[in-house]
Amino acid sequence: MSPFVPKRLLEGFSLRGLPLSNRVAMAPMTRGRAGEGRVPGEKVGEYYAQRAGAGLVITEATSVSEQGNGWVDAPGIYTGAQEAGWKKVVEKVHGAGGKIFLQLWHTGRASHSSFHGGKAIVAPSAVKIEGEGVHTPEGKQAHEVPRALEVKELPGIVADYVQAAERAVRAGFDGVEVHSANGYLLDTFLQSKTNLRDDEYGGSVENRFRLLREIVTAISGKIGAEKVAVRLSPNGVFNDMGSPDFRETFLYAAGELNGFGLAYLHVMDGLAFGFHKLGEPVTLAETRKVFDGPLMGNCGYDAESAEKAVASGDADLIAIGRPYIANPDLVERYRNGWELADSDMSAWYGGGEDGAGYTDFPAHAEGATAQG
Repeated sequence: MSPFVPKRLLEGFSLRGLPLSNRVAMAPMTRGRAGEGRVPGEKVGEYYAQRAGAGLVITEATSVSEQGNGWVDAPGIYTGAQEAGWKKVVEKVHGAGGKIFLQLWHTGRASHSSFHGGKAIVAPSAVKIEGEGVHTPEGKQAHEVPRALEVKELPGIVADYVQAAERAVRAGFDGVEVHSANGYLLDTFLQSKTNLRDDEYGGSVENRFRLLREIVTAISGKIGAEKVAVRLSPNGVFNDMGSPDFRETFLYAAGELNGFGLAYLHVMDGLAFGFHKLGEPVTLAETRKVFDGPLMGNCGYDAESAEKAVASGDADLIAIGRPYIANPDLVERYRNGWELADSDMSAWYGGGEDGAGYTDFPAHAEGATAQG
């Protein structure tokens, strides 16, 4: 049986004027390989440059502030040293012919006080994650009850996102993706399960969307909406998420974001990270009815399902995650029907800047004997 080779997926695409060589995006994946001071180093640049064959590379989630940190050895974009480190990464990706967006992150209640010198973690409301625990600088620890942010603190968080976006553009990134998914700060403001506020940032879906609106508005005003994207996860359970009114919430959010002229909307429509089962999952086809700009699907896609989503018009781009870990030349493997390599999950996270399980996966021609 001949291997499946996609066609539409491998066509070029103009992303608000940014030419992409194909419709495959490398999904953002936390790898925990930043160096001291959360500065991305040489190996980080090598890693992303190896994968520059993606139409668009989206970096791992990157903290917009010290308060936003919540993952061991994840990078930041709030200091001059971090900006300089990312500039070298971008130069390598551009030098390899790629395009790259930086994903902006505040971990919110998914963090732990040990990341912050004992200071309480923050969230829209004092609702802790119910789960196994969080990996911290002091080992795995139980989740904590977050401190509810005061209204007067929120303009500062908006400013952190704006400053991070401006640093990203100075570093040469083609754009930024605002991470409003997977139970991190902005997702917890958006969802009724985690936002129990009774002020202008809580209650109605309009109010719960307010902080994301303010951030997207402010960043767009500084760097241009065509360089700003947003990621949403309507169906996911990661970090103990899932709200009864998820369909109303996320279709409202997508519809409101439609008016900005964003670079793209990144929707984790797939169920590979788990599904809360609170109703029928939100699909790309539904999202397309309220968002007519560039639309990206994600979560569990392979070459065949990605091709189907693009060919049907449900998506313009599909983000592929885990297969990119062991297949730096993933697009070429798709193009030629070559077998995909597997990776060892134990090496997915951490390891400092060591290249093991990170930059040591060969392209198909280099590993032809092993791959067949």
